[in-house]
Amino acid sequence: MTSTAESHHGSERHGAPDEGDIDVVILGAGINGAGLFRDLSAQGVSCCIVDKADFGSGTSAAPSRLIHGGLKYLETGEFGLVAQSTLERNLLLKNAPHYVSPLPTVIPIFSWSKGMWAALRTLLGSTSAPRSRGAVLIKIGLMIYDFYGSRHRVMPRHRLVGRRQALRDMPALTGSIVATGTYYDAKITHPERLVLELIADGLEANPNSSAANYTALVSSSNGVLAFRRENGGEFSLRPRLVVNAAGPWIDHVNAALGAPSKMIGGTKGSHILLKHDALVQSLAGRMLYFEADDGRICLVYDYLGKALVGSTDLAADNPDTVRCEPAEIDYLLERVRTLLPGMRFERDQIVYAYSGIRPLPASDAAFPGLISRDHSAPVAEPEPSRPFPIISLIGGKWTTFRGFAEEVADTVLDRLGRARKVTTRSMPIGGGKDFPADTAARSRWLVSAASASGIDQARLDQLLSRYGTKASRIARHQGASSNEDRLPDSSDYSVSEIDYIARNEFVEHLADIVMRRTTLAISGSLTIGDLQQVAIVAGRAIGWTPQRTSEEIDQVVTQLNGANLMGL
Repeated sequence: MTSTAESHHGSERHGAPDEGDIDVVILGAGINGAGLFRDLSAQGVSCCIVDKADFGSGTSAAPSRLIHGGLKYLETGEFGLVAQSTLERNLLLKNAPHYVSPLPTVIPIFSWSKGMWAALRTLLGSTSAPRSRGAVLIKIGLMIYDFYGSRHRVMPRHRLVGRRQALRDMPALTGSIVATGTYYDAKITHPERLVLELIADGLEANPNSSAANYTALVSSSNGVLAFRRENGGEFSLRPRLVVNAAGPWIDHVNAALGAPSKMIGGTKGSHILLKHDALVQSLAGRMLYFEADDGRICLVYDYLGKALVGSTDLAADNPDTVRCEPAEIDYLLERVRTLLPGMRFERDQIVYAYSGIRPLPASDAAFPGLISRDHSAPVAEPEPSRPFPIISLIGGKWTTFRGFAEEVADTVLDRLGRARKVTTRSMPIGGGKDFPADTAARSRWLVSAASASGIDQARLDQLLSRYGTKASRIARHQGASSNEDRLPDSSDYSVSEIDYIARNEFVEHLADIVMRRTTLAISGSLTIGDLQQVAIVAGRAIGWTPQRTSEEIDQVVTQLNGANLMGL
């Protein structure tokens, strides 16, 4: 594989693909592809995962940032999906405790008995939008949800309270409610980093595996896949099997592989983040999970000190141009105005917006919410001109990536004539390994890390919350550099921290750092001064020319001010 002088680094330092034969090529490095890459690598399968952009930069970077069992899928009769989702949620709370944590969730209820017949019609196949879910229906749903969530249970059961108690608990709610139901799901602080850590774990597990971001598939001929990196470097692989994990791009990739398909019928989901201290304080760590007038389920909760509001659900099929449109912003703001009538909600409170395409199976459902969120993995068998089979990963939820990966890995192993060596069910992810489980264990970890790195415990505690036990590597890097300078405005990030990320985490562009390796952008804390400092540090680490550094800044400003509504 070739590279230019300016391209440093990334691929050459992090398990670059070698030319020649390989067991499996995975096209697409979102959460499903990354989960499968880790699983297969752990079984001793040589694997190369490739993405045309950055790892975890597509649909996997645009979720509601929830790890949830899918309460709403009960009314469409997807009981198996709810059972798997609640199990996988509980496993993630144990395997990725550095990013995944419990989230008490409050459902405002506006009637006692409405929705029973509508729910029954939906279960029987009605194509109309579900609406008016009353207290009785919600109670039944929460009881079923608790039952499915009993495996590896780590959180309390649900409870219902009447209007008076509900308004005492959360006075900002509209007085139109008759009750609230409270149950527990989970949230994830940094889904983009979890994708990266799955890939890193796969590389650690198998020296014959490799990963490449910003790498395009340019041809498929006689069983050989040819790739070109963004910097011009090229390499070719001859896989025994190909997995198409390209999400909303699946049909495009299958066409390029010579196996045309029409499997994807995506829907678009948009979210906004508001600077709204009064709302965040009122939420007190809880999520409001509520029904809009059109039957769509919406949500709002505290994410990194901002109020995350979502989401829309609109038919869409072009992931390359997706963005949160003005009409969607109006929709989301009006939903929270109705629910919390005493609070102000306006566009000038928006600090960030994002949107993505859910890669759902093609469907003729009249209402997007009725399209199944379950997953499947159809196989295109080999042909004379294409000697390898293609497994396409269709649909699925962020939460169920491990279970989906396990199912597909077993299929791959069977086709390769291999046996499973290890299970990923209790396998920690990245910085979740040896993560301190309680206050005493956390104190011991901080004392040990402080002794090893020379960094004070307050700073280490911050890094531990951000990176899990991988924080020790960043701390040692900071200790060795003796540079404790902070970013000018986002002072909880240090220069040495950014330097470590640029040198060690597949960074090719400035956007990789501010939008995916860190929460600088999505938290709304990023300023132009921060951006310039990050660019200087990254450019020095990677080897950018002054012109390239300036171009990177301009590209990020254009992206964040346009699609993400930041206003730098």
